[in-house]
Amino acid sequence: MITSFLAKALGRNIVIAVAILLVLAALVPALNLLTTSDHPLHVPTYIVSLFGKYLTYALLALALDLVWGFCGILSLGHAAFFALGGYAMGMYLMRQIGARGSYGNPLLPDFMVFLNWKELPWFWYGFDMFWFAALMAVVVPGLLAFVFGWFAFRSRVNGVYLSIITQAMTFALLLAFFRNDMGFGGNNGLTDFKDILGFNIQANGTRSALFAASAIALALSLIITSGIVRSKYGKILVGVRDAESRTRFLGYRVEHMKLFAFVVSAMMAGIAGALYVPQVGIINPGEFDPANSIEVVIWAAVGGRGTLIGPIVGAILVNGGKSIFTAAFPEFWLFALGGLFVLVTLFLPKGIVGTARQFVERRKEYRKAREAEDARTFAAAAEPQAAE
Repeated sequence: MITSFLAKALGRNIVIAVAILLVLAALVPALNLLTTSDHPLHVPTYIVSLFGKYLTYALLALALDLVWGFCGILSLGHAAFFALGGYAMGMYLMRQIGARGSYGNPLLPDFMVFLNWKELPWFWYGFDMFWFAALMAVVVPGLLAFVFGWFAFRSRVNGVYLSIITQAMTFALLLAFFRNDMGFGGNNGLTDFKDILGFNIQANGTRSALFAASAIALALSLIITSGIVRSKYGKILVGVRDAESRTRFLGYRVEHMKLFAFVVSAMMAGIAGALYVPQVGIINPGEFDPANSIEVVIWAAVGGRGTLIGPIVGAILVNGGKSIFTAAFPEFWLFALGGLFVLVTLFLPKGIVGTARQFVERRKEYRKAREAEDARTFAAAAEPQAAE
């Protein structure tokens, strides 16, 4: 009964995807922690961390799909929201190092001691508490998205102009965070983390817990986004995407519709960044690179934008391919990525999931047409017999 209700409220595909993520959240840590290294089903810790990183990328791609796939906002600045969430978590992890740093200062991180900072900046206060850092990982990207979206959408900036502005915002943050006097570690960023919530960040159990947290966060975000797009508000969002002027003519405040989706998407990207940092062990200004935002667009396009599940599939497949391809031909990866985007645009404009869904729908239509044709043939054959 509950499964039937969820299938109607969220869609069968979403329920299946959420179920798979929840199973992985329990199964992968179990195979890592409860099996020996020589067991055929054992999952090594490095694989756990690698796929945990992929799940955070999938969450970032899902966040982009909410605004691009259903609202028509091609954001090239989602790397900024991702990085801000990562820096919030990185600041918490730096505060947990305490006197175990290279300089032994119990209050100041090593880079501040090296730069002769005498006291902790005001914006670092509170980051010694996990709940505060987790809150900032959501609030700071959401606030930036709200301020940016408020001015951009009220000014009716659309299309390529909006994409360029979001990319400019990301590049401006990149330049700002590269500065040593910003108080975020300059070009080296934040690293050398020790603990999270009192647990060794390098321990197998911690790595497995972070993987499970990433899978659960992705599942919850998938439920939330599916609820949004299947609601009345979601239908209006699609109307804004397909015919913005007509939607505005019907009396809807289009700028408010866009702003809400943009802020929710930015918060999801911030959560992805917060989960990403403890699994990779570093956060630096390179995460603001506009090229990262373009990669997210490619993930969504490859998987199929406007499908929710597609960007998740695209992020995992593309990054899995990146791990393999860069190990064999590291200097050719960007060419391969660009070629992949061109091929998808030309031959799979709806992406992998969108094309598969279209194929299934056509098969259903073909089957219905055949059944109708068979029914007409049977009726025509039965008419002479009835006449006799």
